[in-house]
Amino acid sequence: MENLDIAEKNNGLIIKNIKNFEAKHIFDCGQCFRWNEQEDGSYTGVAYNKVINVKSADNVLYIDNCNLKDFNDIWYKYFDLNRDYDHIKMKLRNDKILEKAIKFGYGVRILNQDPWETLISFIISANNGIPRIKKCIEALSESYGKKIGEYKGQTYYSFPEPEILKEMRIEELLKSGVGFRAKYIFNAAVIVGEKQMNIYRMKNLSTEDARKELMLFAGVGPKVSDCIMLFSMEKHDAFPIDVWVKRVMEYFYLPEGSKLKDIQEFAQDKFGAYAGFAQQYLFYYARELKLGKNN
Repeated sequence: MENLDIAEKNNGLIIKNIKNFEAKHIFDCGQCFRWNEQEDGSYTGVAYNKVINVKSADNVLYIDNCNLKDFNDIWYKYFDLNRDYDHIKMKLRNDKILEKAIKFGYGVRILNQDPWETLISFIISANNGIPRIKKCIEALSESYGKKIGEYKGQTYYSFPEPEILKEMRIEELLKSGVGFRAKYIFNAAVIVGEKQMNIYRMKNLSTEDARKELMLFAGVGPKVSDCIMLFSMEKHDAFPIDVWVKRVMEYFYLPEGSKLKDIQEFAQDKFGAYAGFAQQYLFYYARELKLGKNN
């Protein structure tokens, strides 16, 4: 992103001329689970062993507990600030439905998250609600992660490494509230921790090949694999289909009761390389407005 006006102030940054960035849209669109809204409308979150607080208003981004080095090394990439979202919106706006969804969720950005953390987070997400997913991830981090430090009176922990989780018994993992997913988490930790599979290499594969490899993990189906690819591997043609995306696709584009495979193929044909961005706009639009519910 060009022409950013960045100033350091009081253990934080003030970044002007920031376009297409709305904290609420980014952190509430189902792609991440370690960001929580504060009373002032800002969001505090953990990523890459750092804790920051983010607030956006009038094309200005405020990041607290952050210095310029961390912004350049971590957050510039994490927040996808090198991408031209005006260009993406222009490519998608020829669809009237997407034009409304983009207008509604104008500040959505796709985060570039850690593949290991994203793998486990979305394994936990299966048949689960967001508040419970967040609780499970925090419980795992507090039990098996490393203490990062304190911020505004709260202690924060890193996401646990696979090498740590693979040494745990499934009975231990169950204490984090993950339920039947405990065996999937353990299985993934063994595979990644013992380097049977390199999930950091998958971004170099085609979307189809990466999807096949991800689905070798127990507990990873088509939706979870597409979430992992979209939110941590820069596979922007991935199109995760959850209940809200299915509803909005059937509400606007396809007959009710369409098969997931048919929805996937329709989305790939219609949105192509921008399918993942279309998915995020449609997901946020559908869920916030409860489109397709009880219709």
